[in-house]
Amino acid sequence: MQRNLLCRPVVLTALLITLLCTRVGLAEFRAGVAAVDVTPQEFPVIVVGSMLSRTATEVHTPLFAKAIVLDDGKTRLAIVVVDTCAMPRSLLDEAKAIAAKSTGIATENMLISATHTHSAPAVIGGLGTDPDPNYPPFLKVRLVEAIEKAAKNLEPARVGAAVGNAAPYTAVRRWIRRPDRVGDDPFGNPTVRANMHPGYQSPDATGPAGPTDPDLSVISFQSRDGRPIALLANFSMHYYGAPSISADYYGLFSDRMKERIAPADGAPNQPPFVGIMSHGPSGDIWLRDYLKPAPKEPPHNISSYTDALVNIAHDAYKTIQYRDDVTLAMAQTDLPLKFRLPDKQRLEWARGIMDAMEGPSPKNTTEVYAREAIFLHEQQGASLILQALRIGDIGITAIPNEVYALTSLKLKAYSPLEPTVNIELANGSEGYLPPPEQHPLGGYNTWPARSASLEVDAEPKIVETVVRMLEKVAGKSRRQPAPTCGVAAQAVVESKPISYWRMDEFCGLEAVDVLNRHEGLYEAGVVYYLDGARSDQFNRPGEINRAPHFAGDRMRALILEIGKTYSVSMWFWNGMPNDARPVAGYLFSRGRDHAFAAPGDHLGIGGTAGHTGKLMFHNGGRSEQVLGGSTVIERWTWNHVVLVRDVDRVSVYLNGNREIDGKAKTAIPPTVRQVFVGGRCDSESNFEGRIDETAIYDRALTANEVTKLYRAATGRTSVAKASP
Repeated sequence: MQRNLLCRPVVLTALLITLLCTRVGLAEFRAGVAAVDVTPQEFPVIVVGSMLSRTATEVHTPLFAKAIVLDDGKTRLAIVVVDTCAMPRSLLDEAKAIAAKSTGIATENMLISATHTHSAPAVIGGLGTDPDPNYPPFLKVRLVEAIEKAAKNLEPARVGAAVGNAAPYTAVRRWIRRPDRVGDDPFGNPTVRANMHPGYQSPDATGPAGPTDPDLSVISFQSRDGRPIALLANFSMHYYGAPSISADYYGLFSDRMKERIAPADGAPNQPPFVGIMSHGPSGDIWLRDYLKPAPKEPPHNISSYTDALVNIAHDAYKTIQYRDDVTLAMAQTDLPLKFRLPDKQRLEWARGIMDAMEGPSPKNTTEVYAREAIFLHEQQGASLILQALRIGDIGITAIPNEVYALTSLKLKAYSPLEPTVNIELANGSEGYLPPPEQHPLGGYNTWPARSASLEVDAEPKIVETVVRMLEKVAGKSRRQPAPTCGVAAQAVVESKPISYWRMDEFCGLEAVDVLNRHEGLYEAGVVYYLDGARSDQFNRPGEINRAPHFAGDRMRALILEIGKTYSVSMWFWNGMPNDARPVAGYLFSRGRDHAFAAPGDHLGIGGTAGHTGKLMFHNGGRSEQVLGGSTVIERWTWNHVVLVRDVDRVSVYLNGNREIDGKAKTAIPPTVRQVFVGGRCDSESNFEGRIDETAIYDRALTANEVTKLYRAATGRTSVAKASP
């Protein structure tokens, strides 16, 4: 029998191919999916997601745990997305251990994340809410069931991905407050320079505290013959808001994508298509754009909002090109991090509040944060599971925090895989993850509690760890983001400045001089990577120019070549109301740091003391002098300004037009070589807003040169004279 089999050439060839493929590890890519109902069965149920505890007694939409199991013959992994707000690592570790025994999938190859709906049962305690006593054990069983069912549904598959742009449907909810509108934190201290939801075009705020991530990513799994199996989407927008119990827009999106892609289930022996929306980094994100005027009517409801996302996702889905020869890789790291612990004074305060508290649950914000201080003191720190995985050329990262959009942009920029999808609140829940520069601004996202517990430098440590894992699973080094040089940036370079700061850094402290001559140094009150000036001209088409937002501090540099004659060119976006203080804000200064009476040159925007809303040149010192412009500058708009100091002659241009022309009474000593961007040398009335594309010259720019710089950035062939 065996001899006859081997004598058949066709069978022999097939056998040899099979053996060869087995030896080199080439096995077919397979995918299996399952959706298991995790709607609570016992009521009332405690609901998480608010400052204080609340309960629900009815179901508005069902909740699901949706699992995808993938296998390439060497590696098997599971991705699970659950309609819940957040889950503790302890519960997920237990579920993984059980599922590992029944499926053979290693626990380190399991990713379980929350959608972050705020209308689901409490699986984890936080702020004023305790876990529901009955729901977590029920959920754990269903998580195991979802992984097991998906593993049983494995079938030969193909995969592809695409990314849509959903920028109109995500916005920054954390805004920077004016320095004269600082709020109090729950501990009674005036520390809140940034907080949530300022209201539309608020006079109390100067601008968003960070960028958005507009990517709506879709990863599609199909059978080899093209039958849709599953779609894993990812978007950075906090929950929309829905009555409890509900899967919020995540569930609605999944249902409507199924209607678009696979409206009818397949044959009886085939598992139904599963649509999934995972939660992208959105710790500082919601759906309202507060830069816009308040709408007369709501622009959408949860249904129309979801439909808009479905349209974007479906358009991207239709462009996907599939591959069935993909391999898998997954890496996991346990990263121990410390908590920001209460000092003795705060601990004493917290214990006093707790001793006077009536009942087991907090009744107000003060009691909430007193109890949280006790929790942090008792726990001291946490160990975070961080993951990176690869599906062919597609990257996925998993972080157990509410991650800021800036962190997502960093990971995508450095990742050697494209696209890279970042999933937050995965494998645990360790609260908000603000980048370090956000901590000095305070606000709810930073108040020490289980909702925001980690050490100040946690974010860069996590980013570096995850990028290293991406390098490992990709088998190649990270990308190195670099600014691209559009026509406007090229025009600046060709004008031969002695320093040119693009100001597009992800983080501080260094402000990079693209000419490699004079590095600048950002101070603490600066946040990074917001939308900058004239992306269409300073960068390649489709790219976003970036700029920092100055929130009380400056960027400083030492320019040895600067003398009696010099020029400064920059773009600025003022966030301060013109009538908020005597000087709305200083854009540039040359003088000695913290010098008494601030002798030197200072360029700013006037306030209530004069030249309200107009450019002003202040020549400080004993013989103070103020020269003013004639054009009122609109708040929250990008403008180009050039200061030209030709010995004692001062000229200032706004958007290509000369606004100020006069003589300076006080000369700059040749030994004063410090310059400050975004503030004055003594930090008086520092600028509140964004500054971008700053260049320093060791000569006086001519009017024609100024016009050329402005035209290059605007694409205009002429400059219209502004009205006084």
